[in-house]
Amino acid sequence: MLGTVQNPGPMNSDKNIPARVLALVREQGLEIGAHLRAQWLADQLKVSRTPVNQALAFLHDKGILERQTNRGYFLAKAVDTANPTVRKKLGLGAVDAASSAYFSMADDLLKGELPETVSEAQLRTRYELTPAQLQAVLHRVSQEGWAQKKPGYGWEFSAMLTTPDSLLQSYRLRLALEPAALMEPGYRLAPRVIEQCRAAEYHLLDGGIETDTPDQLHERGVRFHECLVEASGNPFFIDTIRRVNRVRRLISYRSMQDRKRYTEHCHQHLRLLDLLEAGRNADAAEAMRGHLDRTLKNHQKIRKLLKP
Repeated sequence: MLGTVQNPGPMNSDKNIPARVLALVREQGLEIGAHLRAQWLADQLKVSRTPVNQALAFLHDKGILERQTNRGYFLAKAVDTANPTVRKKLGLGAVDAASSAYFSMADDLLKGELPETVSEAQLRTRYELTPAQLQAVLHRVSQEGWAQKKPGYGWEFSAMLTTPDSLLQSYRLRLALEPAALMEPGYRLAPRVIEQCRAAEYHLLDGGIETDTPDQLHERGVRFHECLVEASGNPFFIDTIRRVNRVRRLISYRSMQDRKRYTEHCHQHLRLLDLLEAGRNADAAEAMRGHLDRTLKNHQKIRKLLKP
């Protein structure tokens, strides 16, 4: 399975864990019969094993998973969790209030509608949240690096990666780092990782570009690029790309309003996987450079979406 993603992901509401497990199954392109290991799921979803085990038992009761003695849970059938009817039938419910407020807060910040410093009471009122829901949102945004608690009072939003120029700078860093990672001595991308990455790209080409949430689209891109860098075995490259991906999440959501470019991205990702599978790392590094460079050349189009 793919390596652990080093960013927070959606809100850690226990009641939403079954839906997140199924979303992860869909994003990873796992086929019927796939083994769903509790620890791997907990690492991916950034929660403890207890809610994951509860979610697996819940999905087993719904007939989605099969339980094998002394082996664990296996996928028995595929489901479309993006379909409201399916979600209701499974008792998964709608998107939780904390997740909705997170995206509203991100959008308001990018539009310049939030002050630089704000109190928790103001945020609770503005987004109609309970204290627990607000703490879930604030924990996430602080982990992602675009807000921090002020000593004694309120929260302060960071200007990092809230402008088009910031996004451009992040791509310049990636342009310098990611092709170099593919040329590291001993580079090895495991066949299983290649298989899972391909499945994620084909999922998008089969309709996921239009139906996936901004969270899912961002995670797909993060997983792809982090997996390729992790295969370098160089901890400095790996730590840097994870840090960049954590803080660029905020502005990435706004750029997803224009999804037409994702078809091209998918084909470029698949080409990279073919080259790496063939051991043509020098060609893959050049293809990665071209992939990121084309994104920079399309930056003017993205800039219009990012302006308040």
